[in-house]
Amino acid sequence: MEKSHVVFLVSLLFFAPFFHGRSAMAATSQDGSEHWGYVEVRPKAHMFWWYYRSPYRVEDPNQSWPIILWLQGGPGASGVGIGNFEEVGPLDTGLKPRNSTWLTKADLLFVDNPVGTGYSFVEDTKLLVKTDVEAAIDLTTLLIEVFNRNQTLQKSPLFIVAESYGGKFAVTLGLSALEAIEAGKLKLKLGGVALGDSWISPEDFVFSWGPLLKDVSRLDTNGLHKSNSLALQIKKQIDNGQFEDATDSWSELESVISASSNSVDFYNFLLDSGMDPVSLTAAELSRGIALRRYARYLDSLRPSPGGGGDLGSLMNGPIKKKLKIIPDDVQWGGQSDLVFSSLAGDFMRPRIGEVDKLLNKGVNVTIYNGQLDVICATKGTEAWLDKLKWEGLETFLGMDRTPIFCGGDKVTKGFTKSYKNLHFYWILGAGHFVPVDQPCVALSMVAAITQSPIGSKKTK
Repeated sequence: MEKSHVVFLVSLLFFAPFFHGRSAMAATSQDGSEHWGYVEVRPKAHMFWWYYRSPYRVEDPNQSWPIILWLQGGPGASGVGIGNFEEVGPLDTGLKPRNSTWLTKADLLFVDNPVGTGYSFVEDTKLLVKTDVEAAIDLTTLLIEVFNRNQTLQKSPLFIVAESYGGKFAVTLGLSALEAIEAGKLKLKLGGVALGDSWISPEDFVFSWGPLLKDVSRLDTNGLHKSNSLALQIKKQIDNGQFEDATDSWSELESVISASSNSVDFYNFLLDSGMDPVSLTAAELSRGIALRRYARYLDSLRPSPGGGGDLGSLMNGPIKKKLKIIPDDVQWGGQSDLVFSSLAGDFMRPRIGEVDKLLNKGVNVTIYNGQLDVICATKGTEAWLDKLKWEGLETFLGMDRTPIFCGGDKVTKGFTKSYKNLHFYWILGAGHFVPVDQPCVALSMVAAITQSPIGSKKTK
């Protein structure tokens, strides 16, 4: 792709100091509340970002207004598209205001990560990342470009909030960003890392699927036996470092569970596959049949919960037209199917050790899980949590939980407990996509995570 194909629109407002680098290009909305652009994180590897300045932002000398960096899963799912328009951004896929937008608690930064995802693109497919660590290095490069020349952003703590496979990116990014901060290369305050239904330990999750689905009557004894047998095979492959083989076995396991459960939805065990309007994460990105299912999803006409429309048509139509800087020959999601394949050798690699390192460095780590999720089931999350070597774990595990209520309703919506810098939320009535299924609880949780000042009305 020739650079001449790209239209350069340089922002003269909030982000003006940022756009002096040779590898950055960006634009701004007319009112200055939105900023977006590309960073060439490596030669011919272009990462797209979109920043929303909250209209509820409170300028408090004693408490900084936070910024949330949202990292989507997959790998290959678009944060700029899915996280933004289907989960926590200001508008839904029908471009109608979202009452539960996380902008009420923080500024939002969406990134299409890794390169090749969403609007991000590579000019040579050999430049696609092969590991979570490589993705983290690219993300750190982007943060350096976005934050280092903007003192306003530097005053706000950055909270990395991830969903699904994004959790693996979040913990590797957290460590990479800390290293860059300590080396003086990145001017940023890391507020914490939040792992939502995150694929931190694939082994623990595949072992959770059979027992969970048997307990809720989606599998019988025969299905449980088949599931556990394949899970044991996956464990052996992971132990032997055969991560790509483990990815193949994972895909086979999903097929076996689908056949034995009459196609249970991996994102909500109360549903059949295809009923969840936001079902786009790891399971739909595997190779073969599931990979083709992912490609079809991007072009589907499945409406969003907000009563919107087709996300692919939206992103390649009105949104691309609004953004102006997306090259004509770049289609949103056009390279996304290649991203998973490139990461197939790292997909089943655990990242528990990275969580331990963040905790030991004093970083606030929040873990939250939807009760009805299968792909990243709470049972699996609790299993990998038990494997942490963090010195505070025993005390944390021995503590009682506190119930969660929301919106004046005295019905229990979840539970939480915290010890030092580790926090856990059990979200009832939610599947894989907690902000969609339990928006009130999600907002309350985000407020607690970020400690955002309370704003009573929109600012200009």
